[in-house]
Amino acid sequence: MVQTLTALSQSHTQYKEPAIRLYSAYLKNRFGERVHKISIDAGFTCPNRDGRTGSGGCIYCDNSVFSPSYRNRSRSLTVTEQLSEAIPKLRSRYSAKKFIAYFQPFTNTYAPVESLERIYTEALVHPDVVGISVGTRPDCVNAEILELLGNLSRRGYISVEYGCESVYDKTLEWIRRGHTFSQFADAVRATAVYPVEIGVHLIAGFPTESLCEVIESAGVLSELPVHRIKLHHLHIVENTHLASIYRDKPFPVFDEDNYARFAADFLERLSPDIMVERLCGESPPEKIIAPKWRLKNADIIRLTQNQLRKRNTRQGFLFRQQKEKP
Repeated sequence: MVQTLTALSQSHTQYKEPAIRLYSAYLKNRFGERVHKISIDAGFTCPNRDGRTGSGGCIYCDNSVFSPSYRNRSRSLTVTEQLSEAIPKLRSRYSAKKFIAYFQPFTNTYAPVESLERIYTEALVHPDVVGISVGTRPDCVNAEILELLGNLSRRGYISVEYGCESVYDKTLEWIRRGHTFSQFADAVRATAVYPVEIGVHLIAGFPTESLCEVIESAGVLSELPVHRIKLHHLHIVENTHLASIYRDKPFPVFDEDNYARFAADFLERLSPDIMVERLCGESPPEKIIAPKWRLKNADIIRLTQNQLRKRNTRQGFLFRQQKEKP
């Protein structure tokens, strides 16, 4: 049973620091102004789709729901054209002045290193771009690619975002991920040798894991040289294999309030040195089968912060306690 802190923390002095170490605040502090990510589709595929490790993709995957509305035509646009089209809109909507080119759909290191250098450099030379973030799989990096990213760090901010999804091999096998947790951990350690920021993506709510197991994932990830995390709730999207599984045999999914309580439990066990970029996933409502949420990421962060404040605790509280034990 996972320990709760509600009673334990009542007499503890109220924290003055933010309850959650947010990635957005880090970027603003680092660059002196608001920085916004721009999703870039560079035309990659995935080894879990082209036959190298699988042919159907992960059971939950529909990349179209995670990408901008112009995704269908963006493959015909260059990196520069995609940036030039997106920047004025994002500048007007979010008042951002600087941007990170986020190579997001599919596996963005899945190409010869010469091709990667060309597209990454094309983004970095844009005058409004301060860096790049590369979404990829842990089984799709090697020393040559990591050396390229390390060298590019002389030209700007470089981040690699690894899809871990779960720290349990039983889940990775069930979702047809095509790699193990050990491969993820090895890729993170290999990347840490270079001046590259390391992000991790984790999904909470798979029916193969208990709530306690998901919460304990925070401690497992905290032992690795990870700089930031995206925690997503599992949502079932139309036209995926997971949708067929769910329709045949529905399993419990998070509602917003329960998820905020879970997120608070998770963050209490997460290293306070790891930045939090997201606490939930977002997809077009018309494509979501379950759960049907009203709230978005910013709302879930506020709910989770409220949970932590009610407990008079914060991110890393239990992690620190564990570290302090003899």
